[in-house]
Amino acid sequence: MTDKNFIVGAILYPGYDLLDFNGPISFLGILKKYELDIKIITISQHGGNVESESQCSNLSNYSFDECPNFNVLLVPGGFGTRKEIDNSVLINFIDKWIPKVEYVLTVCTGSSLIAKTGHLDGKKATSNKRAFKWVTSHGPKVNWIKHARWVVDGKFYTSAGVSSGMDMVLGWISDVFGEKYAKDAALHAEYEWHSDPSWDPFSEMELDSSDKYAVNVT
Repeated sequence: MTDKNFIVGAILYPGYDLLDFNGPISFLGILKKYELDIKIITISQHGGNVESESQCSNLSNYSFDECPNFNVLLVPGGFGTRKEIDNSVLINFIDKWIPKVEYVLTVCTGSSLIAKTGHLDGKKATSNKRAFKWVTSHGPKVNWIKHARWVVDGKFYTSAGVSSGMDMVLGWISDVFGEKYAKDAALHAEYEWHSDPSWDPFSEMELDSSDKYAVNVT
């Protein structure tokens, strides 16, 4: 087990997916009961409440201009990525922090925002299969792995769609703190952890980007 301290900077933006965000954050928060040195801060462009695509909101502790240092970046996906991919303020913020942090964790279409910065170029990554064509179009130099629940390449952990973010973050917990903590966190949540990153029953589920429904999923 590492004795390092980690501060997770979790990004919120309008239209993020609620499970993409709250699922991984819940597992990370559970680590407090083991007295592990990990803290979570939430960050958004302007601070305050940020509404998810499910209409529920989370509170961001800091705005981009006010946030303190952190060393783990968490970026959820969601329908909002369709708009935020062109938000230069958000992309520049992510671009600025990627070289500073020790780990980058992305869920679903959150990987499109990382890919847009160019930091995933030449690296392996994955994303939601139902939006795979759209995501990959924003990272043509990324080695996109379609058949994967999550992918690790150096400090980058990228996961497939929605609930896969929980499997991915448990994988990160296992890698950093030890497998026993990941297994106990999953047990605490009564969650069946799919611990094989290559296991993805949804890998062949892809809709063309022109499909009306495809643009309404993460």
